[in-house]
Amino acid sequence: MNLLYSNILPLGTVEGQNTIIDTFNKQITLSDRVDIAVGYVSRASLDELELLVEQNNIKQICLIIGMYFVEGMPEGSYHTALKLNRKWQESGKGEIRIVKAFKYHGKLYTFYKDNLPFSAILGSANLGVIKPEANNRRQYEISSITTDQNELGEISQFIDKLKAPNISSNIADIDGMPLIHEINTALSGIELVTTVPQSNVDFYKRCAAYASFLLPLKVPSYDERHMDDGKHFTRSNVNVCYAAPRSKRKSRDWYETQLTVAKEITRIEGYPEKNQPFFIITDDGYWFKAHTTSDGNKQFSAVGDELIMGRWLKGRLAAAGLVKPVNDTQADTDRTGMITKEMLQEYGCENLYLKKTGQTALDETGNPLDVWMLSFEPFDQEGADD
Repeated sequence: MNLLYSNILPLGTVEGQNTIIDTFNKQITLSDRVDIAVGYVSRASLDELELLVEQNNIKQICLIIGMYFVEGMPEGSYHTALKLNRKWQESGKGEIRIVKAFKYHGKLYTFYKDNLPFSAILGSANLGVIKPEANNRRQYEISSITTDQNELGEISQFIDKLKAPNISSNIADIDGMPLIHEINTALSGIELVTTVPQSNVDFYKRCAAYASFLLPLKVPSYDERHMDDGKHFTRSNVNVCYAAPRSKRKSRDWYETQLTVAKEITRIEGYPEKNQPFFIITDDGYWFKAHTTSDGNKQFSAVGDELIMGRWLKGRLAAAGLVKPVNDTQADTDRTGMITKEMLQEYGCENLYLKKTGQTALDETGNPLDVWMLSFEPFDQEGADD
């Protein structure tokens, strides 16, 4: 057994000492199969593991995660893990499993060649050690590596026991996985948007609905994302950022979004009147001014900044790990940043829910404006009884 260290000043490594991350990266290059059992993961570490598995042509991979079934899993990590699990299963390479029977807090990494374990890392390091981020960059871990065959056999057998169906299940088969919603940072520091306390959100949620509307989100399926025939919403509505740019020099901003509401909805009594501003409070605690515009009162948007609605909506999907913001939409030829039906279905919501709360608030000139609540969450969580 040899100790492995973090390299964090003032306790940096010295000559003859090896770091956990360097040792992990070396061992995986020598492997054709890897078994990992840890308590926690991060989105960045899942992406890094996916890359390492591909780069090193790993034939078999199993990742077991031990703490989330009881504590709840950050939604970004959950959706990233689901996607990676689906990829590994479809290719026959392996899977991601969730421990259900208890909270597993161990950290084991076993490396195989020709189906025989040749080394294992054990210690304090969760999967995040392979891709440090701001929140763990100065978190010191200590581990060890063993090549002792008796110890390797014992570790290998233990991980196999964790794979048993009475202990863990494939992540795709987990029902009722508790999720921890992550903060949408796309609206942080944006002018014309303020945050409100959770108590305010709860108050408006409790308000009776003086009028309410389900606003379907018009997006293509994944297989339709290149069908620019004007019928599949690949260059309009939520995905208007993929339309022809206004200037040849600059692509449309990925957050640019048009919420076009069908006339069957806008004609219903109580729908916001054209060009009459009102306040929006969102289910996740943001406050901004909005209005309805255009022919037939069909455009629903924030006042003063056309990116606010997109930052709120797409930012939620990005925080959930379902899509990554695109820097240049013209260069995104595969349209990986396009919002699809599959993304919305995995998020659990394909509509926005707009509710008139019956409350008013004063704008900057002292005029009272109606307050509407805008929600982007499964319908049975918001408004089902209103």
